[in-house]
Amino acid sequence: MINIYVDADSSPVKNEAVRVAKRYGLKVYFVSNNPRMRIPEYELVERIVVNGELDAADDWIVAHITENDIVVSADIPLVSRCIKREARVLDPRGRVFTEESIGDVLSRRDIMTFLRDTGNRDTVSRAPAYDKRDRSRFLERLDDLIQAIRRAGENNTGNPSTDSSIQKAG
Repeated sequence: MINIYVDADSSPVKNEAVRVAKRYGLKVYFVSNNPRMRIPEYELVERIVVNGELDAADDWIVAHITENDIVVSADIPLVSRCIKREARVLDPRGRVFTEESIGDVLSRRDIMTFLRDTGNRDTVSRAPAYDKRDRSRFLERLDDLIQAIRRAGENNTGNPSTDSSIQKAG
């Protein structure tokens, strides 16, 4: 069975993840260190509250995912860990991460961190505001991932992460 895991503390797509999950009858785990976090009502939603330690939510997600699961996160180190576990991963803007794309994404993140840490803030741009196009792209890509996992299960072809119909992050 496909499960959706949302790195939920700052996720802007909680409602969208549940909307798609309802359509397919999938379980959604909202993982957070905030017990008061608002989450959508749905019988297959489970709130997971972890302790406040650094990366506790990430560790819980990585410990529970399988290759047939989908993780929603913009946390690049978590994304990398999930890909190593062969889960499907997308961010709230609908960018799908793969084994092929994560190296570049990690490198860019490290360069930007270095520039910020060395005082070169003028060279570091902020992400644009989250908008309707991002939300629409997220919904479309989440649906695409679910369909790809289902097709791979029907075909018993092994690793579903090789489906080329999913747009890759780059």
